[in-house]
Order: sequence, then structure tokens, then C-alpha cells
Amino acid sequence: MALPLSYNVRNVIVRWRSTIATILGIALVVAVYVLIQALAVGLEKSSGNTGDPRNVLIVRKGSTAESSSQVTRDQLKTIQFWDEISKDAHNKPLLSADVLVLINHPRNNAAGEANVLVRGVSPSGLSLRPQVSLEKGRWFVPGKREVVVSSRIAARFDKFQIGDQFRTAGQDLTVVGWLNGTSSAFDSEVWMDADEARSVFDRSNYSSILARVESDLARTNLIRRLESDKRLPLRVYQETEYYKSQTMTARPIKWLGNFLASAMSIGAVFAAMNTLYASVGARTREVGTLRVLGYRRRAILLGFMIEGTLLAFLGGILGCLLALPMNGYATGTLSFETFSEVAFQFRITPLLLSKGLIFAILIGCAGSFLPAIRASRLPVITALKSL
Repeated sequence: MALPLSYNVRNVIVRWRSTIATILGIALVVAVYVLIQALAVGLEKSSGNTGDPRNVLIVRKGSTAESSSQVTRDQLKTIQFWDEISKDAHNKPLLSADVLVLINHPRNNAAGEANVLVRGVSPSGLSLRPQVSLEKGRWFVPGKREVVVSSRIAARFDKFQIGDQFRTAGQDLTVVGWLNGTSSAFDSEVWMDADEARSVFDRSNYSSILARVESDLARTNLIRRLESDKRLPLRVYQETEYYKSQTMTARPIKWLGNFLASAMSIGAVFAAMNTLYASVGARTREVGTLRVLGYRRRAILLGFMIEGTLLAFLGGILGCLLALPMNGYATGTLSFETFSEVAFQFRITPLLLSKGLIFAILIGCAGSFLPAIRASRLPVITALKSL
């Protein structure tokens, strides 16, 4: 005969002090787990949300990122008029030769310095990236030492307000606008004219080429053509796939989250076990009475495990609720791909909340198993003697 579920629910309510302590302990563990995983999800979404599937990115063969790539001006002249590359209304190739440079810049409130990624883009670079828009101010004018800064980076660094000037590479650059990258990797960049960037930072070559291709067949032909031309040691990526692959920064955060969750879950399991062991000791008479009434050992075992799992489930719900206010919170960290500041948001998804609840239930099952076995094995005579 199975114990009624109402019996377990009433026990949780009657012993409200120990119930609250157990729920809070598990809730904190789940909240930390969800928040750390939300960091990794935010970083992955920032990279995965970047690029246009119609574009291809051309970088030096063997380079792992744009920042470590070099494309010479001769290589650019060779590629830019190939038939595989789309043309605009004026029959000019839809192509942007970009320059990526790291600069060291002070944070707000004298909170130290960090690397910021400066991207030099060609005139076609803006139309090739439709997800980037001007949020405030105006776009830079080539030749005037002007830059446009991501609004998220502007909120984290000094002298990035519109109208401010900052000095780098011996030159004064003026901020004339803020860009919005729509939660993409471009939200971590400062933009200026490509040829001007080469001049300011004394770069003879470009870092990468972004181009629009006519079709999937054109992209395939472009890849084959580059691979067969020994003068061009270059590699072609679909832009969206390139940025999706740039998720190295999220991996250590995920590992850290799993490690902390594992360590804290051990403490939560012991806390749950301690609570349920105390509950078994206080309910010896109840267990004896239940056995006399005809309830089998497996029914008592299942009843105590249901109580532990119920407490953990409530703790999981509370932990998810505690984490939810951080959803969408903007922050930044060091990118292991570019070694620059990367801006992103906490992303608490339904899948992540589900994982948090499952994690809580597993803690409850593990923490209630041994106390439940002890309760089910209490001798009836011993239990009745405690009356």
C-alpha cells in the first residue's frame, strides 16, 4: 500500500523551519549554477548572432582569428574582381578589407585598463553588416581621425562618449557616434576607416576580407579557386560559421560553472541528508505507526524520497526565480580569441531553467536516499517503544 501524497506535503509544511533551511540551501546552489551557465550562453549567443549567411570571410591560412591574420594589398587586388563576388548597383565589388588592431584603453572610474578591439572597415563594410546600426551621433568620415564606438563598450570605458577624444598610437581620435551591434560580436568593437587605421597603426596589410557571394555555388567555387591558387595562401569561411566557431571564451566559464555546481551540490546533498536524517529521528513513532497500519518498507522509502525531492524541487524553483532578474544584464570579460574586452549579456533560457530544475531534483534524490533507507529499515518494535 502506497503512502498518500498529501502525507508528504503535510510533513513538509508542518516542519517548516527545516523545510525553509533546506529549500534556501538548494536554491542558492541552483541560482549560482544557472547564473554561471547564463554567462557562457550569453557569450555563445553573442558569437552565434554575428554575421550574414550571404557573406564569406577570407583570412590567412593557418590563422585562428581575424586578429592574427594578414591579407596583403596584392592579394586584395587579385581577389576583389573575381566573378564569384557580388557587385553593387554601380558594378563595384561588395567587399570590405578590414584591419583589426588591439589598443589598451582605461576603464571608467579609474578601474584599470583593458584591451579594446578597433576594426577598420572599408566603405562597403557597413552595407555588408546590416545588423549593425547607428544608435547615436553619426558615422565616421574617412581622413578626419574619427571613430564610432559600440554603445556597450562606451558604457564600460573612459573617453568613449560622443565628442570625446582619446590618444592612441600617437594620434588623437574623436568619437563621433555609437553603434548598436544587436547583441553580436560587433558590440565589442570600435570602428573607423580601414585605410586610415592602417595609417594610424602603421599596418601595411589588412587583417581579413569580408565579401558577399552570389550563391552557395559561388562560395564553393571561390573556395576551390583559392585553394588551387598557390599565390593566395588564404582560407574562406562563411561569416556566420566563423563567428560560431569563436566560442573558446565560453568553454572555461562552462567548466567553471560545472565545477562550482558539483562542489556546491555536494554540500547541498549533505545539507538535505542532515535535514532528512533529523526528520527520521523525530518521526520514529510515525514510522512505527505506519508499519503497524500495514504500510510496507518500500512505501516508506518512497515517501521519504518524495519529500526530499519535493523540497529540492521547491528550492530549484526559488533558485531559478533568484537568477531571473539577471537575464539581459550587460557585462564584459576577456576574449581568449582576441584578448580584448568582449561585451555580452546574461542569457537565461528556458532550457537553462529546465537544467536548473533537473539539477535540483538530482540533489534531492541523492540527499534523501540514505535517510529514506534508514527510515524504511527501522524495526517496528523499536519504533513502537518510542511511543
